[in-house]
Amino acid sequence: MTGENAVRLRPPRNAVDERAVAWWRSQLLVTTAVPVVILAVLGALIGPARFWLLLAAGAVAALGLGCAAFFPAWWFRVHRWEVTDEAVYVRTGALWQEWRIAPMSRIQTVDTVRGPLEQLFRLGTVTVTTASSKGALRIAGLDHELAAQLGERLTALTQATPGDAT
Repeated sequence: MTGENAVRLRPPRNAVDERAVAWWRSQLLVTTAVPVVILAVLGALIGPARFWLLLAAGAVAALGLGCAAFFPAWWFRVHRWEVTDEAVYVRTGALWQEWRIAPMSRIQTVDTVRGPLEQLFRLGTVTVTTASSKGALRIAGLDHELAAQLGERLTALTQATPGDAT
C-alpha cells in the first residue's frame, strides 16, 4: 500500500488487563511445578540418584520462580494492542519484540478463546487469522467482556471492509 491509504507501523495504544500479570505468573508456576514434582518423586523413589534428582528439582524450581517473578511484569509493559477501522496492531515479546499489523481487508477469521486459567482470572484471548504465512495475531490477557466485544467489533469491521482476505 502506498499513499494516503497506507497502514503504517506504529506503537499500539492499549495495554492488556492488569490481571494478565497474575495469569502469566500462574502459567509459569504450573509449568514449573510439573517437572519439579516429577523430579522430586523420582528422587524419593530412586535412592542412588536421589541427590542429583533433588538438586535438579531445586534448580528447576529456582529458575521457574525467578521467571515467574520477573517476566510477567515485563510482558505487561511490552504487550500492546489496538484496533482501528483500518487494521489490528499488536506488539508482543520479551527479548525479541514483534510488531504486527493486520489490515481489515486481510482478516479471515476472528476467534475468542478462554482457557481454564483465563476463566479463573476473568480474561480472554482474541485470535485474528489472516492469509499471512506468519500466522495469526493473538491479543492475550484481555478482560473477558472486552475480548467478546472486540471479537464482535472485529467481525463487523471485517464484514464492512471490501477485499478478499487473501
